[in-house]
Amino acid sequence: MRLLITGGSGFIGSAVVRLALSTGMSVLNADALTYAATPSSLSGCERHPNYAFQRVDIRDRAAVEHLFEAFRPWAVLHLAAESHVDRSIDGPDDFITTNVLGTFTLLEAARAFWRKSDMMSAARFVHVSTDEVFGELGSTGTFTEKTAYAPRSPYSASKAASDHLARAWHETYGLPVIVTNCSNNYGPYQNPEKLIPQTILRAVSRREIPVYGTGENIRDWLFVEDHARALLAVLHNGKIGNSYNIGGGNEIRNIEIVKAICLLLDRIRPAPQSHAELISFVSDRPGHDFRYAVDSAKIASQLKWHPLTSISDGLVTTVKWYLANQAWCDEALERSDALSRRGLAA
Repeated sequence: MRLLITGGSGFIGSAVVRLALSTGMSVLNADALTYAATPSSLSGCERHPNYAFQRVDIRDRAAVEHLFEAFRPWAVLHLAAESHVDRSIDGPDDFITTNVLGTFTLLEAARAFWRKSDMMSAARFVHVSTDEVFGELGSTGTFTEKTAYAPRSPYSASKAASDHLARAWHETYGLPVIVTNCSNNYGPYQNPEKLIPQTILRAVSRREIPVYGTGENIRDWLFVEDHARALLAVLHNGKIGNSYNIGGGNEIRNIEIVKAICLLLDRIRPAPQSHAELISFVSDRPGHDFRYAVDSAKIASQLKWHPLTSISDGLVTTVKWYLANQAWCDEALERSDALSRRGLAA
């Protein structure tokens, strides 16, 4: 089974690469190695006999077509994307070209190769997206696979557009597409620009921990290894033309997540003053969605997938990982300048 994973050097992508290799699949990781990728996330995989890497920008049509001709993948897991809302506010260009035009390029290359190779009937194209395409929720309700799209940021709008392209290529050309929409991921190897790793790294370096607005925004937290299992379940057993919501079942306010991390650090790495004293409320970002909550009933009933990691266990694992992997953190921070404030350009 030859699997092409785009964005395999990123946070979620690297988790999928590691899991796919452990199940015996042959993996080609195609990644442009932008600031969000940290190559050492796949340390050890380079020596695996079933692993290969190509530095490729998915907007490069010739390079993408060459990947298909050389590797002849049975399936594609499309994870390559610009993904940080704050960066999309400051500079939407890369989000439109990568997430929309890059997805178009990949869909077209897959369509041409699988049709020419007579592989269309057995192939799979899993397009990995986000629950942010559905907009925001009030205090009640959940996103289902039938929720109308209502993106509110350049990032979520670009992902919504890519979702529509993937579905249209299935309906129009018969491309064997499945779309997934996940809730907020967390865990080891996440870029420090995201809330949980940024909180950990700022706290241990005794820097101010910024919390947007009042910190009341609610997210559904999904441990990254649970997400990786879900994606492989969809790849192998999902129904072509369907979409699957993937959530962690852990709705928590942002301020509660930050305080929970501070309490863990107080216990694991005590300081003269509680880490919570570093929390500072700052001006909110434009268009900050209030609440996300994902209904995962479909993937649970059809594919028997359930998240295995509780938020309490996942946070302990995550905090300990960042404390034990300073070299990785230094590399990620150097590549991304992740601790700088963004998202105020509006």
